[in-house]
This record gives sequence, structure tokens and C-alpha cells, in this order.
Amino acid sequence: MKRNKKRKIASTKNTQNVEIMDLDIEDMEWNESEPEDDEYRNDESYNSYDDRRKFLFGMTAAGAAGVIVLVIVIVFLLKNAESSRENMQLQVDMIQNGESIFSGEAGTDNTEAALGNMGSENTDDAGTDKQNAESGLDANSEIQMEVSIGALDDAQDPQNADATGNERNGAEVTVAAINENEIPGVTIGIDVSKYQGTIDWNMVRESGVEFAMIRVGYRAKSTGEIFEDPTARYNLQEAQAAGIKIGAYFFSSAVTKEEAREEALFTMNIIAKYRITYPVAYNCEDFLSTDSRQYGLDASARTELACAFLDEISAAGYTPMFYASKGELEGNAQWNTDTLSSRYKIWVAQYPDQPYPQTNASSYAGTHAMWQYTGQGIVAGISKKTDVNVAYFGYLQEAEAKDETPPETVEANPEVGIIFTEVNETVTAKQETNLRSEPSTLNDSSIVTTLMHGDTATRTGIGHNGWSRVIYNGQTLYAVTSYLTTDMADTGQQAPPQGTVYTPVSEQVTAKIETNLRTEPSTANADTVVGVLHNGEYLIRTAIGDNGWSQLDYNGVTVYAVSSYLIVQ
Repeated sequence: MKRNKKRKIASTKNTQNVEIMDLDIEDMEWNESEPEDDEYRNDESYNSYDDRRKFLFGMTAAGAAGVIVLVIVIVFLLKNAESSRENMQLQVDMIQNGESIFSGEAGTDNTEAALGNMGSENTDDAGTDKQNAESGLDANSEIQMEVSIGALDDAQDPQNADATGNERNGAEVTVAAINENEIPGVTIGIDVSKYQGTIDWNMVRESGVEFAMIRVGYRAKSTGEIFEDPTARYNLQEAQAAGIKIGAYFFSSAVTKEEAREEALFTMNIIAKYRITYPVAYNCEDFLSTDSRQYGLDASARTELACAFLDEISAAGYTPMFYASKGELEGNAQWNTDTLSSRYKIWVAQYPDQPYPQTNASSYAGTHAMWQYTGQGIVAGISKKTDVNVAYFGYLQEAEAKDETPPETVEANPEVGIIFTEVNETVTAKQETNLRSEPSTLNDSSIVTTLMHGDTATRTGIGHNGWSRVIYNGQTLYAVTSYLTTDMADTGQQAPPQGTVYTPVSEQVTAKIETNLRTEPSTANADTVVGVLHNGEYLIRTAIGDNGWSQLDYNGVTVYAVSSYLIVQ
């Protein structure tokens, strides 16, 4: 049977135009036994229309998707533009407020800018849990540790008042603000300890100092006992209050990894309640001296100790940093520098003849993030010479304290770390003696008056460090105990010279590398140099002063050398 049929098919998929198509089907055999739709779909015209309908549907879907993508892009651009405007306004506000601007590092609250000659970051987070498990330490747990306070005059303190690695004292420089527009990405700071005395941190901030590395404590170089620096908490408190960003360092004499980790825990226990923004550093010196408990350790062993300390610091969320002098770092001389520089920031001590910025970079060629360029800095608010540093990074804002509990407020206390036996007795000078505002001869400005024989004062305490506390004209002052007597008729033997207290010794010494021999215990005048002592050349040391200098017999003449530059043979 043949049947002529005419069908009208309407396309309704196109939402803009509806097209009606007439299809004439002629001479087409109609098979009654097969479904009409199946036979009709075999028609070539129908297949052509079906393809067109699919094409129109695909085009419509693609158009809709394109519109959605365009909307997303526009929204993203609008948000990005708003963020840029906010960041620009933030930078403008900071410039107007006199603050430094650094590019941020994503994911850090401190927004550190790693500019210039920087050390590698310790980003090995994968090893943190393993390291914590091995050490048995939990950085998030509260650390309980019995703390001993170090004395101002402590022969066991491995950091001497004048010691800075194997470097000389460096060029004298007065610290002042540096134009940040001329030296972008550079921040200027100091490092301090008990040897700087009581500091006026507001004056320090006004001088242009942007950060301070504050010594938290030290391990005694012979006995191994850990002591808190007697000025640590006061310096952390006052520097933070003055608006100076703070970091910290510990002076190590560890001989095992367990001791190094103990030092790290000690450090974190003290700094946890302060806003530690700059790194926490490991400092280790004087290990070549025969009286050091680290004497005999090789570079590899010392490096492992440093890593044990710094890995604990890193696990607790602080930025770890390693300090050493240029001579110790170069060629892996005293440390495995390659290992340390690949894992932590490096803080190098290298003192040029002309200070920064006259000398614009350290001569140390290795990677480093901070450069200590002199130990002779003159800083407003600090009565003693101070180490000064250039950091090739900075922070937009302070870090948050790890422990939100407010720290206990502390006052500057000249007796911190001294054990006094309380007494109540009248004393006079055997002949004469200085009365000082602090029990130390490190600072001549601490001299208040002189007590002459026959004048009296009330002694209220005798310190274990050779100093007495006295009340004189209503003031609490301090005098060397051996210069005082309770016998008003005792004029004594000729009292030792006032000022520095020298302890007599008789021992053969040589220089660690080389050191100047001077006619007076001071680096203030170059013309006091009368010779140079080299390693392998020997002199007899006759006395060790509490000012960081030694008296030596040089061809029958008494000369002076920095004690920390000498070793006993």
C-alpha cells in the first residue's frame, strides 16, 4: 500500500523564533506492521531536522554558559579592584604614619617581607609532628620550668660584655633613622642583654630603632646551669610597650640534643606572653676555650645541637634563626653552614671598618637574612655600646603572643640575680670607695658619690657576688664589699684601684685567632694598641677583670686584651 502523507513538525526549542516546516512524503511505502514513528525516523529529512535541533540546543546552552562565566569574571574583577583600593589606602595610611611597607607573605599573620639577601625559610611542616613525637615535647602545652636569674657579674656567663663571635668591636656608629625610601626592605635593630644595663626604650624608639633582639638567658659555660638574663623580662616588656618589634635569642652551652631542647623550652616559657615578631635565634660562642663544656665538640656535633634547639622553636610557631660570625660560617669552618642556611635564617656578625650604610653590605658571601655590623653602636637611651643590625626583612604588624595571659609587670631591679645576706650594720670605707646605683663596674655613669674613711653608711645586705647594699643619705647604693669595714679605726691596707675589679690568676694564654694588646682596657683610642697576639703565641695572664678585659704580662709591661678572644693553654 502506498500512502501520501503530509505532516507538520513545529520546532519549539528555539526561544526566539519558532519555525514551522512542511514535509511532503511521496511514493513512500507504508508498512502497517511497523510502528509509524520508527519508520518515519528513518526518513532523511527528519534526520536532517533532528541534527539541526541538536545544534540549536547546543548553541543555546553554550550561550548561557558564556553569560554565567562573564558574570563571574566581572564579579571577581570588582572584588579585586576593591581589595586593591583597600591595600593602597592601607599603604597610604602607613606612609602617613611613618611606618615601613613590605610585601606580605601569604598565610602568615606577621606578613613578613623576605627581601634582599635572605636565608631559607624552614618550611618542612611534614617533619614537625615526627620531631615533636621524638622529643616528647608539645609546643602547645604550658611549659613549667624552674628559673634561676643570672647575676649581673657572672664569670660563668659565656657571653662576655665585649664578645661578638670572633669579630672585633667594629666601627663606632650613632644609630639614627634611615630614609626608608632610599633603602626599601631594610629594617634597623639592636641586640641587647644585661650588659647594656637598664634601657630607656622610649628613647631607643625615638632614635630610629625598629626592632630588638633580646637575650632571654644563657647556660653557664662550665657548670651547665641555665640562667635567665636578669634584664630579659624588663626588656621584653618595655621594648614592646615602646612600639619596638621584638625578637629573642638564647646563649647556648648545650652538649647534648636533650640540653638544646631544654634551652628551647626555657626560651619559649619566657617569651610566650610577649608579641615575638622577629626571629628567635640560637647563639653559641667560646666553644674553643678549654674551660667551656663544649670544648672538643666538632662542627657536626655543634650543628646538630643548634638544629635541635631551632626545630623546637620552629615547631612552636616562631621563626628560627642561627647566629655566628663570618669566620665561623665561611667554608663550614666551625659549623655545617650548608645545613643551617638551608633550614633557618642566618644572622651573621661581620664588622667592616666603615659602618652601614657607608658599607652597604656584609663581605660574607653566604646567604643571610640579618647582618650584625658593629658592636660599637651609640643608641639614645642606652648607656653602653650596643650591637647594631640590619635585617633584610620586616613586618607590617606585630605577632600575637602564644599565651594570651598578660605577663607580670616587672620593674628595673639592679639586684636581679644577686643573693644577698641581710644585715644591719654601720660601715665605712677602709680608705675610699665609690657608691654606685647598681652593683656593677660596667658603667661609670652608675657612680653616685664616694664614701671616704670616717664617713658612715648603713649596710643592709652582703651579696654573693662581692657587692654590698648600703643606705647613704637616704639612697640605696652599692659598694665593693672588700673596700668596706665595720671597724671605724681600720684604715686597712692600700685598697685596690677603684673601678674594675680584677681577679688575680697566673696562666698561659694565646689568641683564638688574633687580638690587639693595648695599654688600657678600652677600644676607644687606636693609639693604645702596642702589639698583636696571634694564635700560637703565648703570654702570661695575670688577672681577669669584671669588665671583660684581661691583664697580660708583655715583656715586663702590663697590657690588656679582650678576655673572650683568649684561650688558656
